[in-house]
Amino acid sequence: MELSSSFESRIELTRLKEKTDAIRKSAESILVGQQKMLDLMLTALLADGHILIEGVPGIAKTLTAKVFSKLINADFSRIQFTPDLMPSDILGTSVFNMNKSEFEFKKGPLFSNVILIDEINRSPAKTQAALLECMEERQISIDGNTYHMDPLYMVLATQNPIEHEGTYKLPEAQLDRFLFKINIGYLNKVDEIEILNRHHQNIKLADVSNLKPVISSKDIFEFREKVKEIHVEKKLIEYIASIIEETRINKSVFLGASPRAGIALINGSKAFAALKGRDFVTPEDIKFIAEPVLNHRLILTPESEMEGHNVMDVCNKIIEKIEVPR
Repeated sequence: MELSSSFESRIELTRLKEKTDAIRKSAESILVGQQKMLDLMLTALLADGHILIEGVPGIAKTLTAKVFSKLINADFSRIQFTPDLMPSDILGTSVFNMNKSEFEFKKGPLFSNVILIDEINRSPAKTQAALLECMEERQISIDGNTYHMDPLYMVLATQNPIEHEGTYKLPEAQLDRFLFKINIGYLNKVDEIEILNRHHQNIKLADVSNLKPVISSKDIFEFREKVKEIHVEKKLIEYIASIIEETRINKSVFLGASPRAGIALINGSKAFAALKGRDFVTPEDIKFIAEPVLNHRLILTPESEMEGHNVMDVCNKIIEKIEVPR
């Protein structure tokens, strides 16, 4: 799908692109080698989705979340999940007010804008389930009362792929609530050298105090409305449906993608197109976000796992198998 050099955007996206480019530039003053992760985080922000981040310790998962929340001028809350964490520890609890002779609800750390949940698989199912309602419906029901989250609400959850002892695997219903799962590996040698040089020069690698907000909540809501107007051709909608269908009939897959995955593909590709300053989606946009959309939603067959296949490889094979519309 070739782009015409004389193309003029039908939706004004100049300001959106300028602001998101400014976020990238500011973030790179602290972060090294996290460009793809930052692009996916910005995409999820515009698509109003949540992110699951999987990677080994020490690769700046927490730092990236802090930088991100600072640049979008959002309240930030960090929750360390542990085996003894109870739902009331994150949701909040009712406390009796002696002066008023009535119970008052004290909000927990989930009532924020950007919530970083460290090692989400460390807590048992009861606490993990407490996230379901607030992630999907942006509200919490306690003691017969419903409390609504702020309109700007984003969960960034991390998990360690190496340590499984003492962890509780997230159920498929919970995983499906995340727009993306981002798998982060080690940095390349060039980026590693840059980090070491910064440390050697006594540059504060984790100092986010000097970062200035680039966009406001009002900007984000305005940009989200523009993203909804991004054009998607009919053949690209069929392309997305073909990818989803293949996940359900592929011999390597035991459980395929849900309809929510198709919605995530179309919303994510529209947001990513907007980041690039385009008011229309291309097949490349869909292919870029397809793997992070699908890799936590598929379950492989035992035979496929015994043959040494992993979900990311299967996702990429499925994406490559479907013919790209022209």
